[in-house]
Amino acid sequence: MILTGPAIHEAVTNKTITIDPFEPRLLNPNSYNYRLGGQLEELTSRPADPTVPARTRTIDLTDDGFVLQPGTVYLGTTIETIGSKDFVTSLIGRSSLGRLGCYLQISADLGQLGAVHRWTLEITVVQPLRIYPGMRVGQVSFWRPSGHRSPYHGHYGTLSVPAPWSPHAAAGHGAAPTPRLQEVPA
Repeated sequence: MILTGPAIHEAVTNKTITIDPFEPRLLNPNSYNYRLGGQLEELTSRPADPTVPARTRTIDLTDDGFVLQPGTVYLGTTIETIGSKDFVTSLIGRSSLGRLGCYLQISADLGQLGAVHRWTLEITVVQPLRIYPGMRVGQVSFWRPSGHRSPYHGHYGTLSVPAPWSPHAAAGHGAAPTPRLQEVPA
């Protein structure tokens, strides 16, 4: 069962859902609009290989924005710390950005029960698109689980920075230390 906007507001008030900072004006009928944080990691590994640590370039977003380019995967984060031990999160992009050719949460839209952090956003575009820090980029909905609850303890559940793949986790070995990133000069 998906929560309505008023139920999300009540759960935040009762502290069974964390959205911090929380702004009631960002509530929708059955979701909450989340915003883009101030930094991206551009994946520069060519070809991408999940068995070795990712090479990235850090991009600090400014008020002038940054133009995303097709053929590149960018990782951002939500401004908000989001999650719950009682509800499962699902993060998707906003249709207004989808109409501009922006794909958000390419393959990993389902959050895990118990994970509370700033979420890594997987971003790619089909045409050049300027984005800005703090802009509304997606929506999070909350679902009531059924059955025995087993909270997530994996690698990505506590990270609050744009996090590329972990070779250990990608190989199916579960949680592992955060890999040392190899930065590529701008």
